[in-house]
Amino acid sequence: MIDHSARKTVHDEDFLYMQIADRLGSQIRQLLLKTGEKLPSVRALSQEQGISLSTAYKAYVQLEMNGLIEARPKSGYYVRYTPARSFDQQKKEKQQETKKRTLDQMIAMVYSHFTGDGIVKLSRASPALSLLPQAKLNKSMMEAIRLSPSNCINYEEIQGNENLRKHIARHAFNWGGDILPEDVVTTQGCMEALVFCLRAITKPGDVVAIESPAYFGIFTIVQSLGLKILEIPSDPNDGLDLGFLRKAIAEHQIKACLFVPTFSNPLGYCMTNDKKKELVDLLAKNEVPLIEDDIYGEMYFEKTRPRTCKSYDKHGLVMLCSSVSKTLAPGYRVGWCLPGKFKAAVINLKLMQTLSSATPTQAAIGNFFETGRYDLHMRNLRKKLHSQCLRYTQAIAEYFPEDIKISRPQGGYVLWIELNKKVDAFELYERALNHNISISPGQIFSTDSRFTNFIRISFGIPYDDEIEKSLKTLGELIQKF
Repeated sequence: MIDHSARKTVHDEDFLYMQIADRLGSQIRQLLLKTGEKLPSVRALSQEQGISLSTAYKAYVQLEMNGLIEARPKSGYYVRYTPARSFDQQKKEKQQETKKRTLDQMIAMVYSHFTGDGIVKLSRASPALSLLPQAKLNKSMMEAIRLSPSNCINYEEIQGNENLRKHIARHAFNWGGDILPEDVVTTQGCMEALVFCLRAITKPGDVVAIESPAYFGIFTIVQSLGLKILEIPSDPNDGLDLGFLRKAIAEHQIKACLFVPTFSNPLGYCMTNDKKKELVDLLAKNEVPLIEDDIYGEMYFEKTRPRTCKSYDKHGLVMLCSSVSKTLAPGYRVGWCLPGKFKAAVINLKLMQTLSSATPTQAAIGNFFETGRYDLHMRNLRKKLHSQCLRYTQAIAEYFPEDIKISRPQGGYVLWIELNKKVDAFELYERALNHNISISPGQIFSTDSRFTNFIRISFGIPYDDEIEKSLKTLGELIQKF
């Protein structure tokens, strides 16, 4: 007599392991489970899903046969699926290459790979987490909360944490500033500081001058406020073209300028003190406010901190903006501005938009300054970045074609590289993604997608075998053009 119930159980189990495999496979393809991520053990999967050990094991075997996972001896099962190498993904990318992308689409695509796992992020102009003092930051956070009468759960002062503003004012001495705590307004990062300053001195339709090429985040926020952009040419060696700016002021009704005079992104130049003073005097003569983005000012490789344009300001027309996002704690979103004669307008905007900045993070950064941890950290970070800059430059010169040109920054995080005119930077970016490498194509650094044969590479990640392999791969991809 045939036992149909037994046969039914076997068939149900076969169907069940396929169901489990399909569900896990779907999560892997959708990147909910990412490359290199460890999966639950067979026993854990069995208990979580209420299935037998053999069903759980068969599900994993099926996924392994499909090339989605791999078994590692005495360790378990891991995701091995890499979307950039999958046939379907490559097919989609080849289809997309034929399309003309808009600037916004290119920027969105580059942004989307800033945080993904499994990708070598040569596109992100910020420090690797391994370079940041995470344990000391945690200690400062705990100390700040413990010392606060309200344990940092109350609203902060509208103008910002007093202790933090005091230390920002003290550090201004290093760049030639004579600043008081009441001159400082804290913000949620440098971007918010730039927005407050722009809104304080312009209205929709006004013309704002920015350097070219410029960090894409700058011209996107300028445009988002309904402002018109006038691009001022810049050079990796000489910096901002002041002659061009002088003519532009005479020919256009420029309401404000927004420049990065110290270690500009992406060119990396630092304007000389004479040129900074000349710029401030030129704008003061024409009563044009200058928003000075000094976010990279502390990342100098020489012995002394470069002066700022703000240090030459005699009329309160220079509005300096900065933060600790590039030096210490990107996620804390602690920034500030020195708005000069426009302080009341900036405070009013902050009151309407955010009321006050986050209390715990401001207090923690204030504590980090006060204990001397910031100065020690910055000395170490500057040495490491300088060394990384030299190693990246050397590798690029070795692995890239001989006809390239590389910027020689004396600070900051980025290298600006000119390639042969036959190379399309965005197409190179897409090809590099197929090898899990992310770079910044030159097109995203201007409003009209110029700089088609330029790329920006960040040296914020410590140089190792993976970085060297990635730069070598990039060189090979460039050769194929």
